[in-house]
Amino acid sequence: MKKNLENNLKKRFNSREIIFGAWVSFDNPSISEIFSLAGFDFIGIDMEHAPISLESAQKIFAYAQSNGTACLPRPVSHNNDFFKPLLDSGADGLIAPMVQSGNDAKSIIDLIKYPPKGKRTFGLNRAQGYGLKFDEYIQNWNKNSIFIAQIESKEAVKNIDEITSNPDVDGIMIGPYDLSGSFGVPGETNHPLVREACKIVIDSCKNNNKSCGTQIAAPNKLSVESHIEEGYTFIIMSSDLFILWNWSNDMKSLIRKFR
Repeated sequence: MKKNLENNLKKRFNSREIIFGAWVSFDNPSISEIFSLAGFDFIGIDMEHAPISLESAQKIFAYAQSNGTACLPRPVSHNNDFFKPLLDSGADGLIAPMVQSGNDAKSIIDLIKYPPKGKRTFGLNRAQGYGLKFDEYIQNWNKNSIFIAQIESKEAVKNIDEITSNPDVDGIMIGPYDLSGSFGVPGETNHPLVREACKIVIDSCKNNNKSCGTQIAAPNKLSVESHIEEGYTFIIMSSDLFILWNWSNDMKSLIRKFR
């Protein structure tokens, strides 16, 4: 973990600066290395919907962080069995899926932060320099670590103010696909119900000085500008999976023209 970089990124989240990330869904660390060289501020590692193991995640951390890019994995659940080894492997923080309430946020913070703020247990692994940087890591982790809460349901939108009012929440990320499913219009991320819910979240983030982000599946200049105008302050610019999916669709159409 790079302390100076991590401090800077957390500061930028807390200042609501414009931040760009990329999702990784495949476990080959070379993909993360390429993304880290492209100028992204952080890499989100999707361990919720993709078969990325802890061992693979640690390699991804090493490749990306060697180029100065922070890593924020999204574990499959809020269980400490997933949180603890990811943090000790060197994650710069976590993106937590399906945060439904202020109590959810508090419970997650308990698992991320060391005492007296939280309940994270002490151990030695890559994050602590295998012991060589233990004191430095322990002293700085609570103030440096990043926690992004994902909002993906009606319930979470209803409780958004109690989530954004927590001082240890660094940012909110709207999950547009799950949110559309929660409102009964799966996949319709531009449906009026979904857009209104997003506006409620964006406004709450602004009122409580929290960074607010989302994902754009096929980003371009116009779509990024539009999202920033709507009030988003960080954007995940697609993913390795979406890039390959879109490219494959284009190639499929092109091949058909010659058959």
